[in-house]
Amino acid sequence: MKLQLNRPIVFFDIEATGLNTATDRIVELCFIKVHPNGNEESQTLRFNPGIHISEEATAVNGIKDEDVADCPKFKEKAEELAAMFKDCDIAGFNSNHFDIPLLVEEFIRAGVNFDISGCRFVDVQTIYHKMEKRNLSAAYKFYCNKDLEDAHTALADTRATYEVLQSQLDRYTDELHNDIGFLAEFSRRNNNVDLAGRIVLNEQKEPVINFGKYRGRAVREVLQRDPGYFAWIMQGDFTQNTKQTFMRLKLQMGL
Repeated sequence: MKLQLNRPIVFFDIEATGLNTATDRIVELCFIKVHPNGNEESQTLRFNPGIHISEEATAVNGIKDEDVADCPKFKEKAEELAAMFKDCDIAGFNSNHFDIPLLVEEFIRAGVNFDISGCRFVDVQTIYHKMEKRNLSAAYKFYCNKDLEDAHTALADTRATYEVLQSQLDRYTDELHNDIGFLAEFSRRNNNVDLAGRIVLNEQKEPVINFGKYRGRAVREVLQRDPGYFAWIMQGDFTQNTKQTFMRLKLQMGL
């Protein structure tokens, strides 16, 4: 079933130096931009991350330091990528948990404004896990009846993700609606305020801390009672997106 779109949606996948969204870097990014009229445009980019690609990451994606030594830095392509993603919804496989947070971190480090406030995020893995609970290769076999060749290469994974979502719409006609807003809401795991889920919305839609000694406590209450907590966050090993979110909430609350 073809997607019903009222604006473009970008399917993307990244390969990285590791799994830490705060400290690791993107080494490969592939996207397929699907327009409402059905037209597609795709691109695969490799980057020199400026840090060592971990052996664990290389074992999965096959990319070594020497493979990207002559590639541009992410910062050199950041403006171009931001323009390509602008005014689009975003989809991927496990993208809400890893790909989108890491991509946002890269844009922040590059000093490029990548505004995701109006984006709707469709995580095909979440839909899959809610329906079948397996990985991408199994999903591709189950939904598309194909073997996923070249798994863990960005292009193959991105194309498979796009095809799986279309097949999910064909299979779950009663449960899933061919609407990006519905799919984005359905594939959400929680009410994150920041991408890492350090702050979430409670039932009253109030931002609360979601980790550590203040878990479950309102952000406003914590910042008022423990002024040093904000400084600890700003100096800690948290993603830039999490730090920006704390800063934004602090300013909004007039604290």
